[in-house]
Amino acid sequence: MPPVAEDRSRSFPTPAVVRLLDTLEKPLIVADRTGNLLLVNARARHHLETQGFKETDDPNLFSDLLKVDSANIFGKVEKGEHAVNAQIGPMERRDAARIQWIPETDWLVVEIESKLETQADPTTRLTVQELLQEREITYRNLLAAYLKLQEVNRQKTVFLASAAHELKTPLAVIKGYYDLLLAGSLGRLTDKQTDILEESKESCERLVRLVSMFLNYSALESGKLVLQLRENDLRDCLDELSKRWSEVFQRKGVRFEANIDPSIATFRFDYQKVQQVAANLLDNALKHTPNGGTVMLRAAPHFWERRVAAMAPVEERRRFRLPRPNSVEVSVKDSGAGIPAEHHQEIFEDFVRVDRNTSGMGLGLAIAKRLIQAHRGKIWVESDPAGGSRFSFLLPMDQG
Repeated sequence: MPPVAEDRSRSFPTPAVVRLLDTLEKPLIVADRTGNLLLVNARARHHLETQGFKETDDPNLFSDLLKVDSANIFGKVEKGEHAVNAQIGPMERRDAARIQWIPETDWLVVEIESKLETQADPTTRLTVQELLQEREITYRNLLAAYLKLQEVNRQKTVFLASAAHELKTPLAVIKGYYDLLLAGSLGRLTDKQTDILEESKESCERLVRLVSMFLNYSALESGKLVLQLRENDLRDCLDELSKRWSEVFQRKGVRFEANIDPSIATFRFDYQKVQQVAANLLDNALKHTPNGGTVMLRAAPHFWERRVAAMAPVEERRRFRLPRPNSVEVSVKDSGAGIPAEHHQEIFEDFVRVDRNTSGMGLGLAIAKRLIQAHRGKIWVESDPAGGSRFSFLLPMDQG
């Protein structure tokens, strides 16, 4: 049926009224006194189509839809009834209709209530208040689940810290006995015994590093990390680390090179924490470099031009560039298999291991990232799947 019928001596609904009524959720029909349809909104058109009326039909309200005499409807209206209840549609499927009369225009407004709608699941007809209540309940449930996860995470951190503390002392004792035996203080050793003890000591040192990693992780998680910022020499820090790791690389058949720029000035940083970051990167490189490969440790002064919100023009920044480097760049490059680009960000997250075939807990890079960020520095990776990886970090010299 046409959505709008021809005007029959009465004022006709304006286009604005037509568009407005089309937005209503209820099926609505407007007719004149004779039953000619003046307007059928979108919901009502769909409703009538489901009852067998076609778009080309122009049904009469009284004879075709309500199946009643118009005098019956107007008789009730003239008696003062504000709205008249009736049935609309074919006899096999009659729906409820509520008819109101508008005296000013002499129109009849018919509001249809489909049986399908009244029989629908009540949960599909939620009021605004019910929706707000549902949202409040959902929010409370999510908050409770979040707090529970936070507590579980806290308990995990406490457990790791407790276990690490319990392991730290006996491992230190074991390592001390290995040193005594290898030094010959308890008697001469055969070559076979020396080899076995050296391998055992290496495994012990690996456990010590793992325990230290857990302790640092628990401190970072609990927010108890405190940097011991003192005037230190990064060259001494990295030289000491290089000598300690040279033997480890040699035993694994991996060539190790260290190149520390002698022009690096002293500045304030946490000696032990920076050494741990470099050790984590070396340990990671050793795991992924095959026998016969190469790992290189580099450190050199660097000018770090930080980007800030209020930035001077490029020409002005160049004109007033600092006379000396304001940071140090440290890098560890290996000749291993490399890391695909899609993993360059996630490898710095907790307990993430790209290569499941290697040992470790996936914490080394995560701890390194947090320690460098605590120094107000930054850490990143550059890698080619066919050309190895290069992990670098920047340490600002102006720690204050």
